[in-house]
Amino acid sequence: MGVLYDYFRAVDDTAAVRLMDELDGGPVAVSRDGPAVDAIDLKGIEPTVTLGKLVSFVRGVDWEVDTIVSGLLWSGDEQDGPWLMSIDSATRDTLASIDDTQVPRLSARWGRVEELAWGGPLPDDEMLPVIEQVAALARRARDGGENLYCWCCL
Repeated sequence: MGVLYDYFRAVDDTAAVRLMDELDGGPVAVSRDGPAVDAIDLKGIEPTVTLGKLVSFVRGVDWEVDTIVSGLLWSGDEQDGPWLMSIDSATRDTLASIDDTQVPRLSARWGRVEELAWGGPLPDDEMLPVIEQVAALARRARDGGENLYCWCCL
């Protein structure tokens, strides 16, 4: 059993926390009329290390534990979750800056990090759709004046 990670956008922390009370099953939960919120399911890609390494590659810097600044906003249960974390605007803007020409190189490099390639390096193109999804979500958040958030659950 792995940890689930949904990334989504909301206008501010208050709106993101309010969603936690409204949604059952996380932001990717689907309502009668379609997606409950603009969100993507990134399964085992947690923000601090795994996503942080992608951000460090885009920025051209070494990964550090504070590459992505996040904060715990809400917890369904302190021990068992789910949890909601905010993601800083610098990270949102870095992810939003990814252009199509960078994606193949980023996919090949990111697919070799220990957190993703624990069974050996991934094919160079395997992370292409993930990078495209997270960059598109970040662009929609940036362009809409919104923030990024990560919901996670055991």
